[in-house]
Amino acid sequence: MTRPAPVLVRDVPAWREPVPPDAVPHDPVPFLDLPAQSGEIADEVLPAWRELLLSAAFVGGEQVAAFEREYAAFVGAAHAIGVSNGTDALELAYRAVGVGPGDEVIVPVNSFIATAAAASRIGAVPVFVDVDDEHLLIDPDAVAAAITPRTRAIVPVHLFGQTAPVERIAPLAERHGLAVVEDAAQAQGAVGPAGRAGAIGRIAATSFYPGKNLGAAGDAGAVTTGDPELAGIVRSLQAHGSAVRYVHDRVGVNARLDAVQAVVLRAKLRRLDAWNTARRAAAARYGRLLADLDDVRAPSSLPGNRDVWHLYVVRLAERDRVAEELTRAGIGVGVHYPTPLHLTGAYAHLGRRRGEFPVAEAAAERILSLPMSPHLRAEQQAAVADALRRALGRRGARG
Repeated sequence: MTRPAPVLVRDVPAWREPVPPDAVPHDPVPFLDLPAQSGEIADEVLPAWRELLLSAAFVGGEQVAAFEREYAAFVGAAHAIGVSNGTDALELAYRAVGVGPGDEVIVPVNSFIATAAAASRIGAVPVFVDVDDEHLLIDPDAVAAAITPRTRAIVPVHLFGQTAPVERIAPLAERHGLAVVEDAAQAQGAVGPAGRAGAIGRIAATSFYPGKNLGAAGDAGAVTTGDPELAGIVRSLQAHGSAVRYVHDRVGVNARLDAVQAVVLRAKLRRLDAWNTARRAAAARYGRLLADLDDVRAPSSLPGNRDVWHLYVVRLAERDRVAEELTRAGIGVGVHYPTPLHLTGAYAHLGRRRGEFPVAEAAAERILSLPMSPHLRAEQQAAVADALRRALGRRGARG
């Protein structure tokens, strides 16, 4: 009987059927080893959590304020505002720069749906554009062609741990009086020619979903900016539109960062540079292991970028068959993302058709995310390469 394809749940895949222990010649290789991260920080986090429990300082407080200071310094932004999740971070960033009902927001079509949905939630219209074929990042030429009198913001998504070409997009934005709103959810610590992700647009939003390079123990996010006025607006919006208790100057939401999450984020932030360095080493090792596989298109860095390899995404024919065989071999895999945004049911009303964004559509049928983690070991990567070779009908791993 044919085994069903793996169920892919956001950043961390799961299997519909357990892998029999005798079915693979090695221990299963997880897509992302979150328990290893948790184990590394447990001695710091558990006592701090106990203090929070005893003090009942669950919302706001010094842990949140300290994380905001530390994350702003890490990014190189003057201001960081902790919020409840990455989607809320995007919505608040959009609202802060003046995006409202009927305004257009230009977003790449191969992003997680939150990039577009956060605009839709405030009545704005996401305008999709294609990506470049080499790095699958937003195409500045496509952005230029999509600008209309209704455009209010451009959203470069720093996908897979890369920095999008903001240095080419910023002049477009300035020429047309538009805001650059970075979606930095997959790129904490990434650097490009224009600077560090999260500090190169007018404002940036990020997610600390557990699978991110900097992940919480649940949902969390942040907005970063160098503009004190925008920072004040976001801080007000995320607390019911109030900068002073019971004084509400605007209609806001409840999108505050919990202190429990701030404790985890502070502990992980202290390790993030080292973890990102480990991801770079793992990416380089994959490059060596897969170098002779002509039927596997490995990722590459945009010139001038220092990527943090949130994901290691290859492209290959028969992606679904290969993914199933890797799953059967105990290798965790993912697809980021299987459906371009214009082809989702959520955006069918926009009337965009298959064939309008050929690069993203072709990539969606071929991309496969291999295991990637700062705790990924060399022998695990060798097992991934061996399983991939077997799935492709090859033999013999390279070092």
